[in-house]
Amino acid sequence: MNTEIKPPAANSSSVFRNWISFIGMVVAIGALFAFLLLFVLDALAKFSNPYVSILTYMGVPGFLIGGIFLFFFGAWRERRRRAKGIGPMSLQIDLNNPRDRRTLVTFVCGSVVFLMLTAVGSYNAFNFTESVTFCGETCHKVMKPELTTHNHGPHARVACVQCHVGNGVSWFVKSKLSGSYQLYAVAFNKYPRPIPTPISNLRPARETCEECHWPQSFVGNLDRTFNYFQSDVSNSPYSIRLLLKIGGSDPTRGPVGGIHWHNLPGNTVEYIATDNARQKIPWVRVTDASGKVTVFKTRSFTNDISKMAIRTMDCMDCHNRPSHRYLSPERAVNQAMALNKIDPAMPWIKTNAMYVLTRKYATDDEASNSIASLLTARYPDDARVKDAIATVQQIYSDNFFPEMNASWSSYPDNVGHMIWPGCFRCHDGLHKTEDRKLTIKANDCNACHTILAQGAGADLDQLAPAGQKFKHPGGDYDGACTDCHNGGP
Repeated sequence: MNTEIKPPAANSSSVFRNWISFIGMVVAIGALFAFLLLFVLDALAKFSNPYVSILTYMGVPGFLIGGIFLFFFGAWRERRRRAKGIGPMSLQIDLNNPRDRRTLVTFVCGSVVFLMLTAVGSYNAFNFTESVTFCGETCHKVMKPELTTHNHGPHARVACVQCHVGNGVSWFVKSKLSGSYQLYAVAFNKYPRPIPTPISNLRPARETCEECHWPQSFVGNLDRTFNYFQSDVSNSPYSIRLLLKIGGSDPTRGPVGGIHWHNLPGNTVEYIATDNARQKIPWVRVTDASGKVTVFKTRSFTNDISKMAIRTMDCMDCHNRPSHRYLSPERAVNQAMALNKIDPAMPWIKTNAMYVLTRKYATDDEASNSIASLLTARYPDDARVKDAIATVQQIYSDNFFPEMNASWSSYPDNVGHMIWPGCFRCHDGLHKTEDRKLTIKANDCNACHTILAQGAGADLDQLAPAGQKFKHPGGDYDGACTDCHNGGP
């Protein structure tokens, strides 16, 4: 019994009658199938992903073109064979011939498996490009700092695309363009070190953050205790217990006001920043619920605002590190000592830990080895140094990335005002109205929080519900925290 496999061409002498063209046709069909599958998945996905689109419209078409190339290459090769007097390639399959049967079964099974793998692979590739692992590791080795801090942050279970892309056609297109350039930058080593922030084309926070964080639900106060250790031989503890006035915007749920006054419905706060990091803000315009407009500015600001970008304040102006937080050495060491991961009884341990963390290292390995050798040299006969070394090394690997020049010093954190100006970018007492009669409230600790207790030991048990004046360890100081505190030694 003879069975002839008909190639794509109807003419039995067609140059497309060869195995190479036949394989090319199968590859092209598989690629077309993968394209259609990815196209449907991308269209039905809740969040649009630029990398899925790159895979769909750039990756898969590459295989389609490859299959078409094989299809025509087989025809070209067959034409050359015939020009040399070699007869047409036979595609006859004799099912009575064991060799021909094996060839046919192998080809058919291989084609079916190829199409199945194409479907499964395309689906898994779609899911993988939606994952944090893909964004942080596969295409973005450059994103190691962002991936590490994301995994240790409060949004570790939120996928990158949910904040960086979100819903909607316009931002879908913008993310495609941005993602394509990022791939080019990574491929040709054109990316900056560190990655600059804030991201100028990031989607407005109210279209992403407020998918989960409903402003009307911000109600009441939060009780927080911040533990510190002083840089002296005994690492003297000092804690501050605060009542943070989170406030709210729904009068049916509680008092309206507090820290979130800036984002109350009806209130609009606009500002001009004169630096890319938005740390220098000389001009502020406030429009309240009644429509009253008040402009505050520093005395030295005389620029023509018509030529400057005016930004409307949103969540990201204070919560500018919602997922990628780099702990400063001071904060990280304080936290580790409060949790007894570093024994506070070790003399000068806070000072020494911060010293080894803030030295300049070229690589992670160099940092790890130097931290171990330096602390061992400082505490040669202290068994507690082993745990201290492991903790300090972990702090470094979680918050310092020498290859990308990324650390706490690269990225201002605007929540609070300890080591970065934060609130005091505007609330510094220097922003006044044109007639200098009104000033943005400044230097009022009770405006945003109430100090319930401070100090160490029994002092923390003496609560003052009405609040108390801040007592600076070592003596009174009326200046800004940032005058002395920079996160390091």
